[in-house]
Amino acid sequence: MSEALELLEETVSPMVLREQDRTAESIRTLIDQMRSLPMFTNVSNEEAERLAKLLEERNGIYMGIGAIVDAPEFQPWLHEARAHIDPHYWSRYKKLLNAKRLPADVITSTDTITDSILDRMGNPGEPGPWDRKGMVVGHVQSGKTQNYTGLICKAADAGYRLVVVIAGIHNNLRNQTQARIDEGFVGRDTGRLEKKETKDRPRVIGVGRFDDRKAPVSLTTTLKDFNRATATTNTSQIASYAVPVVLVIKKNSATLANLVDWLKEHSTTHGTDMVDQPMLLIDDEADNASIDIKYGKGEASRINSQIRELLAVFRRSCYVGYTATPFANIFIDPETDDEVKGQDLFPRHFIIGLDAPTNYFGARKVFIDGIPDDEEAMPSHIRYIHDNGDVLPVKHKIDHDLTSLPPSMLDALRTFLVARVIRNLRGQSRQHASMLVNASRFTGVQGLIRNRLHQHLKEIEDAVRVDGGRPDAATRNTEIAEIWRCWAEEYRDAGTTWDEIRERLLPVVASTQVIAVNAASPAALDYEAGGEGQTVIAVGGFSLSRGLTLEGLTTSYFLRNSLMYDTLMQMGRWFGYRPDYEDLCRIWMPQDAVSWYAHIGEATEELQLELKRMQQANATPEEFGLAVRSHPSALMVTARNKMGAGKKHIMVGLSNSFIETVKLSADTRTLDHNRAARDQLLKDLRSAGHGPQHASVVSGGFLLQKVSWHLVDSFLRSFENDRESVLSDPRPVRKYISDRAHDELGNWDILIASLDRNNDGKPVDIEGWSIIPPRRRLGGDELQRGILSISGKKARLSSRGVEKTGLDDETAKLAEARYVHDELSRKERADPGARPNYPDRIYRAKRTRPLLVLYNIELKKEGLDHSLHSLVPDSPVVGWALSFPISAKPDKKVEYILNPVALRELFGDDDDDEDSLDD
Repeated sequence: MSEALELLEETVSPMVLREQDRTAESIRTLIDQMRSLPMFTNVSNEEAERLAKLLEERNGIYMGIGAIVDAPEFQPWLHEARAHIDPHYWSRYKKLLNAKRLPADVITSTDTITDSILDRMGNPGEPGPWDRKGMVVGHVQSGKTQNYTGLICKAADAGYRLVVVIAGIHNNLRNQTQARIDEGFVGRDTGRLEKKETKDRPRVIGVGRFDDRKAPVSLTTTLKDFNRATATTNTSQIASYAVPVVLVIKKNSATLANLVDWLKEHSTTHGTDMVDQPMLLIDDEADNASIDIKYGKGEASRINSQIRELLAVFRRSCYVGYTATPFANIFIDPETDDEVKGQDLFPRHFIIGLDAPTNYFGARKVFIDGIPDDEEAMPSHIRYIHDNGDVLPVKHKIDHDLTSLPPSMLDALRTFLVARVIRNLRGQSRQHASMLVNASRFTGVQGLIRNRLHQHLKEIEDAVRVDGGRPDAATRNTEIAEIWRCWAEEYRDAGTTWDEIRERLLPVVASTQVIAVNAASPAALDYEAGGEGQTVIAVGGFSLSRGLTLEGLTTSYFLRNSLMYDTLMQMGRWFGYRPDYEDLCRIWMPQDAVSWYAHIGEATEELQLELKRMQQANATPEEFGLAVRSHPSALMVTARNKMGAGKKHIMVGLSNSFIETVKLSADTRTLDHNRAARDQLLKDLRSAGHGPQHASVVSGGFLLQKVSWHLVDSFLRSFENDRESVLSDPRPVRKYISDRAHDELGNWDILIASLDRNNDGKPVDIEGWSIIPPRRRLGGDELQRGILSISGKKARLSSRGVEKTGLDDETAKLAEARYVHDELSRKERADPGARPNYPDRIYRAKRTRPLLVLYNIELKKEGLDHSLHSLVPDSPVVGWALSFPISAKPDKKVEYILNPVALRELFGDDDDDEDSLDD
């Protein structure tokens, strides 16, 4: 922004906030009135409109207050205590949030939510002893740090004397978190305090600029964690400090042991060996390394044990775990207890789900709504990686020699540079811009990627220096021609011309840094050290996958193979907030990964909705844990936590679930066997009075209603499933059906899938049914292994809306109206032209009968290497999908049996908790 435009924003913003009925028109009127003043006459019409849109978006953003599940013994205390609480630290923090131009509704919601969390923590004025354990479930990169910083401020105001923040397992994340606590709670730059030459001149930052009194004491700094030297030299008791004490520590066993020993030596009360001052423990990324992963071995993992021991040192303590991926936490045994270590970390007292603000750039926007149903249409933000195999395969060894980069990675680099120029043209030159490259777990390979990107960046810089100033540069220079191609393919309609890009390209290219972010890299990712408006390409692995925020992330290149829910979602550093540049964001990833992210995004949404349902039903955290464990999505977490020798007996519930055969065997004998099973089902249907003449023609095929479960069971018994299509294993599915056949699952709807007659497909006759087979793409890698794996943009056998089949119009419309009312933002509801993408779960929740969808799939050869065409069957192959309604007994599960080899084939290898070093 220009100086005049920035001043205009600072002037108008508080005036807009004070308006009761803000509208787009009133914002523009206010800006026009201010532009009549002499100091703002240089603001152009274009800049004024850009500011109006920014303020319109900012002030149209709101955040719900989420959902709360409480233990039965919950007793609120905050309301009565409020009169005696001086909100010193919270008032400073609220002023900081206002100064950062956060939307007013978001600040108000943060205030409300942090009050709710504090009310469920122990009252520090209550003499005790007591302890509380809770969990806050947010979204990846959605503002959890902001939330718990606000909570820390309020806890300190209420009387908590010690705050410990456990911030991830890597130094860069701990340092970043310390900097944010410095800004939002301490008010001083702890890194500057650490340097001897400035020890007597603390630099006031953040909240300290509003009020520097009663600054908390931080026993850690942005340069140094709590270590043995600190514990040896600092002999102070927590009780001796007149202000709150805070530590931001790494999730490391040695650090935790040092802290526990130091507290026991200096701060415990004689005769009790316990610390009397109330303590708040914030466990950031609580699903990572805090869980007892040694199931069945009678011993807790070291970090889990030490967190529990730390809590046990205090007579009054509260543990609050923050995570966006709580699946693993829900599997903690609530009954686990130990005389020394204390109770395990199950959130027995409260679970709170945070709503994301309406401008959150998350999984739904990127991987669900952003992926069109039309196979030929381009996704909004995703670009597929198809060219890495020979150069940088997903699975590679630690000594992989990277001599060149995949062309797609170079396109991502060029696109990032162009996007940075466009952001500068939009007035964002003083904001940071980042590109993420997460393509290997090995630090040595990450270093090679960093070097190759740096080399190519210099080649681009040389080309731009020589020919960038020429109007015909794109025809004279091949490198500039490639940049022009990326601009034309991605950003031709982004409001800038090629000449504007070309003329401003050199300063961007010349200032761009490529940094390796891992344990082996001497350079740290420090946005503050380099000043405003840095342009950074961050290359890393696990260090980039847990909590670390990449400022202004615009372009991502992701090439990893873990299919674990929490690992995948945490790798989604591209989620977050992208004000005025969301349209420029691009993510390169393998096509298979897209479908997994969509699946996980939907599972996470369902978990948040389950929290709201549990709140309405006055359920407890233990009951919420049971509900989550019963969901089919729990299979992924259970499988990983229990991976080991021998077969795995995994219990999964199928209530309110949808399963389908997305992987089929390519073996000719198996395909023929399943066609015979299909033919027998169609014959049995005709014999039972459900022939073609009795079917209703509906969208998606032919519908038969009130079919006996025996016919469905007979078909599933005959069907041979591929072992990699885990959830559609017919054996546990048949057990689930037979257990409920006498009441819930006795009568079925069956949809025989077929395209509409106006489709270009050619009808085929199957046992008297004239069907136009749906067409699906295949994954080439799986095909080489003898598996027909449905690929395409969503990697789904079924199309959106299939679970609506069999519902009457009134019931379907009521489900859609409820979805619009409960889940769409006010802006989406107010848009008369908006067409909501209704998720199938809203129809499934209204079903009274289960649904079997029988598929005859024509498999496409397009997009496959020509050498694989002979492996694709010419005749339609048989697949199926099942939609199970909500059961009256969801806690009763069925057993899936898997061996560890199959688990690793299905879900990939676990990513280590740290990047693998070459030594």
